[in-house]
Order: sequence, then structure tokens, then C-alpha cells
Amino acid sequence: MASIEEGGGGGHKKGPGVKKAKKLSTHLDMTPMVDLGFLLITFFIFTTTMSSPTTMELYMPKDTDKDDEQNKAKESGALTVMLSKNNQIYYYEGQLKEDASNFLSTNFNPATGIRKVLIDKKKSVIEAHQHDAGCEKIWAKNNGDKKSCLDKDLVVVIKPGELATYKNTVDILDEMTITNIKRYAMVDLFEAEKTLIDKTEGN
Repeated sequence: MASIEEGGGGGHKKGPGVKKAKKLSTHLDMTPMVDLGFLLITFFIFTTTMSSPTTMELYMPKDTDKDDEQNKAKESGALTVMLSKNNQIYYYEGQLKEDASNFLSTNFNPATGIRKVLIDKKKSVIEAHQHDAGCEKIWAKNNGDKKSCLDKDLVVVIKPGELATYKNTVDILDEMTITNIKRYAMVDLFEAEKTLIDKTEGN
């Protein structure tokens, strides 16, 4: 609280008929202000909602007696995207053919680049989709929406090369968000893919 202190009136002339002036000084007590500050800090700490971590759904393959079917995604829904230097992108659908006839290249052009490839791939997967037992869990999580599992077979495998930039990696993850692709993974290049990229770029 503020208080007023009285002090002597130094510097005034003395004499008959002259009244002695009183010098007033103020002193501000900051204790209540400090208490209020701590109360506000405590209030905001207890009322602030902490940001929850964003997680991605992990789909585990079903057990099977056949070795060739274990951990194998449907080839019709798989798209492998490889990042290289100079904003160059290579991709192929399903398995890479021995003659590399399905090994194609593109870039980050919004109209004709990787975004168009992703949109077209998603569209073809949705058109070829057939409901199965795996759809039931997805429907349950989406209030029975039958359309929620149409793209469940779509899997994009992202493989940044040694010459790819950090910006390229961020850009391709942004494309996953823009095209609303739910299932994607980031792994290393295979040796065959590295060799094919080097050959294509003349390294």
C-alpha cells in the first residue's frame, strides 16, 4: 500500500510571517503486487491445457502361415517415393520391376508433380477398394462411416536419399497432410534403388 511520509522542509527561508512548509514523500509498498503476480502465475499454470502429442496409427500385419504373405502390404496400394538432389523425386508403384520400367521421376510442382501422383494413386486405390474384415475397426472409430476405410490399403513409403535436403523431407511430409494420406513410413533406400538413382543422374 502507498503511504505518505512527512519530512522537514529544508531549503525554505525563515523569518517573521513565513510558514514552514512540510515536505511530503511517498513510499510504495510492492508486497500486495508481488502476491497478486504469484497468484496469477499459479492460476495460469493450473488452468493451461498442455498440448497432447500427435501420434500416428500403427497397423500391424496379421499372422499368417505363409512366409511370402508376412509383413507384405498390398502391392496395388503401395507407392514408394524417393528424394534426391535438386528437388528431384523418383517413385514407383508396388514392387520395383527388374527392368525398372515402373521407375519414374517427378518434382514438387503443385500442379504436375508429386502431389498429382499422390492424388491419382489415392483415387485408384479408392476405386479398387472392397470392404473386408479390416474395415470394421475403422468404421467403429469413425462412427460407422463407411467411407472411412476406402483408402486403408494405400501406403506411401518415403525414402530420403543422401543428397536430399531437410527442406525436401519437410515438403514431402506436408504433401502427406495436403493429400490426407493417413498411412506412410520413412525408411532407408535399398541398394538397388540407390544404384538406379545414381545411374539415372549420371553419377
